[in-house]
Amino acid sequence: MELHLGMEEEPTKSLWVRIKGRAGAGDIIAGVCYRPPDQGDRADEALYRQVAAASCSQALVLMGDFNHPDICWRDNAAERKQSRKFLECVDDNFLLQVIEEPTRRGAMLDLVLTNKEGLVGDVKLKGSLGCSDHKMVEFRILRAARRAHSKLTNLDFRRADFGLLRDLLGRIPWDKALEGRGAQDSWLIFKGHLLQAQERCIPTKRKSGKTTKRPPWMNKELLGKLKHKKEAYRGWKQGQVAWEEYRETV
Repeated sequence: MELHLGMEEEPTKSLWVRIKGRAGAGDIIAGVCYRPPDQGDRADEALYRQVAAASCSQALVLMGDFNHPDICWRDNAAERKQSRKFLECVDDNFLLQVIEEPTRRGAMLDLVLTNKEGLVGDVKLKGSLGCSDHKMVEFRILRAARRAHSKLTNLDFRRADFGLLRDLLGRIPWDKALEGRGAQDSWLIFKGHLLQAQERCIPTKRKSGKTTKRPPWMNKELLGKLKHKKEAYRGWKQGQVAWEEYRETV
């Protein structure tokens, strides 16, 4: 099903469709884009608004030739202003770029972006098609992408044997072990003995509850910022917030 994301604005060479999911599976938003090398700032901003709208879906795959040869994806840096603006759009919408090799004459022009880790897999670059000097990009959209569960564990202090812990640490001749050592070396020696004793005396337990569904880096501060961003987007979509104000917020 074709989607219309801000198509009444400055025209962009993009197409957006919704791939209906099976029962129990969510839909996937797929976008195809061609950005001409000489595209102006107004068309770029219109494209970024489309990307922001599409990124609110739970599963997004955006592919195409974006013509930003100066972007270094490893360092997340670029020389040209327009390329840096594109990187800001990618970062603002928490998108992952999965192409790792050049697609045309040593430049990485053709990109595949997604907002869900594990949604895109089996990425391969193949020979060019017809008269094109771009390599073909082949990948799979993994509709049944497995949810990444956190494997974090906590120390279970309720079942800890503190008596044994004190005994083990008390047996170490600290004066001799740390003699002639600097601050850094002394800390590493102490830390090593402490962790060894901790492993013997304090069992661990798997985290439980809602936090197990979140990746380790998703802390309260980041969750708050994400909530603030969604509220700002909702206000912009309803016409209550100007685009410039929304961009400053995110």
